[in-house]
Amino acid sequence: RAINSVIFRIAVFYVGSIVLLSLLLPYTAYSADQSPFVTFFSSLGSPQVGAIAGSVMNFVVLTAAMSSLNAGLYSTGRVLHSMGMNGSAPKFTTVMSKGGVPFGGIMLTGSITLLGVGLNALVPKQAFEIVLNVAALGIVAGWGTIILCQMRLRTWAKQGKAKEPTFRLPGAPVTSWLTLAFLVSVLVLMAIDWPIGTLTVASLVVIIPLLVVGWYLQRDRILEIARLREGITGPFPVTGRDAADQRKR
Repeated sequence: RAINSVIFRIAVFYVGSIVLLSLLLPYTAYSADQSPFVTFFSSLGSPQVGAIAGSVMNFVVLTAAMSSLNAGLYSTGRVLHSMGMNGSAPKFTTVMSKGGVPFGGIMLTGSITLLGVGLNALVPKQAFEIVLNVAALGIVAGWGTIILCQMRLRTWAKQGKAKEPTFRLPGAPVTSWLTLAFLVSVLVLMAIDWPIGTLTVASLVVIIPLLVVGWYLQRDRILEIARLREGITGPFPVTGRDAADQRKR
């Protein structure tokens, strides 16, 4: 139920708000250096009312951003803690406080977040665009991985190697390929956006080999932890080796 409701929420709160704003003012009225909501309220007939409404909206947006940051710190800390327990993250991310807070993961997440503050101090006019491109790259990579895993799971389900999930992607596998094509088009658009977008995509030449090397360095540790947990938390993870070979190790 929660998964099915996400699409509706995105359509209403994100896509719906964008459509509404585009109907209220021409696209040329909006700019990257000001919130579109502030732009709209500032365009109202009374300058005083527009200024007050714009300030209120700024307060709401900043409060929402702080709330999102707080939730992101905790949730990412939990994810890093789980990854650390599985051997996929540094060991210090498994550190928990007495109250059960993933202290190590939150500290690592917070330190990375602080890089944005330094970036804003060094290149304030380009900081937002840099962060936006880096975040977009992560989103594209994340969703691309999800779609590829869904396609592999669908293949395994047909072969009887995996149980079919209750939620099925509508229109699969056509929609899966369309999604991948869309994600690739986003990368292409980013690549032609010189200089920040181009450099962000070009960084994949360094990032991908580092991730591959990191995976091979940690794979044996991950398999060992999985071997010790087999029968308690589930079967071995998929690592490119067959199950028999994993068990031998």
